[in-house]
Amino acid sequence: MSRIYIFTGKGGVGKTSVSAAHAVLSAGEGKRTLLVSTDMAHNLGDVFEVKLGKEPVCQRENLDLYEIDPNYVMEQDFWDIMECIGKMLPDSSGKSMEDFGMLPGMEELFSLLKIAEIRDTGAYERIIVDCAPTGETLSLLKFPELLSWYMEKLFPMGKVAMRVLSPVSKRLFELELPNRQAMTDIERMYLKLIQLQELLKDRNTTSIRLVAIPEKMVVEETKRNYMYMNLYNFNVDGLYINRVIPADIGNPFFDEWLKIQKKYITQLEESFREIPLCSIPWYEEEVRGTKAVERICKDALSGKEVFESSIQVRREQFEQVDDGYILTVFIPNARKEELDVYQTETEAVIRLGNYKRNIPLPNALKTYMITSAKLEDGKLRLRFRQECAK
Repeated sequence: MSRIYIFTGKGGVGKTSVSAAHAVLSAGEGKRTLLVSTDMAHNLGDVFEVKLGKEPVCQRENLDLYEIDPNYVMEQDFWDIMECIGKMLPDSSGKSMEDFGMLPGMEELFSLLKIAEIRDTGAYERIIVDCAPTGETLSLLKFPELLSWYMEKLFPMGKVAMRVLSPVSKRLFELELPNRQAMTDIERMYLKLIQLQELLKDRNTTSIRLVAIPEKMVVEETKRNYMYMNLYNFNVDGLYINRVIPADIGNPFFDEWLKIQKKYITQLEESFREIPLCSIPWYEEEVRGTKAVERICKDALSGKEVFESSIQVRREQFEQVDDGYILTVFIPNARKEELDVYQTETEAVIRLGNYKRNIPLPNALKTYMITSAKLEDGKLRLRFRQECAK
């Protein structure tokens, strides 16, 4: 099966040119490669100077380019899922899903579903994804987990309540609960979401690659991006430092810029020492056209094992100890003052800045409570001990 490489980073750092160079290099190695953009502001066509449509276009031998249009994908491939989502909504007076348009978050869902569908066909050995800027990419990747979490909370109750409330729900609450057939469709969608989650978090299938430039704001956002990606359990196994000014440029105009870049390159090397780093020069012209993309391959990527899968961090794990259990979550660059941890009946909840992760607890921990939390060396350890009998 094909391997997926997802490139993300702050807007304007050169994600498209870096992902394009990987795609060209992959095709040159004889691997059937798809370069796909999930950014609504597509520019693959601009980089390669070709016109792209709503389906993959062959750019050269072994390389296809594809700019995903979520609305088109929804209508052509996943209308059944929109109908399923419609069954979860209150009665809408005969309106179809077309009347609602694209619901919030659906662009992300259909883009991911399309990538997963393409992978399942086996048509490509490598799928390289040019993503939107950091925040949108994180929304894209965590949306299946978020939607399945809501479905899991709503529908176990709904299946039981359906038999009791359906005869009276519409009359009393103007709400129509899903019937049994609808629930079957919803269960199928829930299963699809779970499979999508596992695909994105499978270290043997999916790699997240960060792209940065040596400037303060970008460095800080890249560190946060790495932290959040690990919070949600994605495998980040590469950092690309783009637009590095050559040290031998020989122009006094760049002397101060060289000092600034050296400072922030050092920061990136220190913060990301556990993952492979790759530097890409800053060229005297914009990266546009096949020759410009091939130049990146020659100068920065050739001779390096850039397609080697690298499992940097294990997924969160529960470990049994003498007096209970310990849950370990890898969260590099996190600060104690940004963290909040609490427990519900079925989950451990970690809030980090503006983001929150709900980690389901095994049945064995139903009678255990979080008694301590310790953040050390980028690892959050939650200790669970059994509640004392009352």
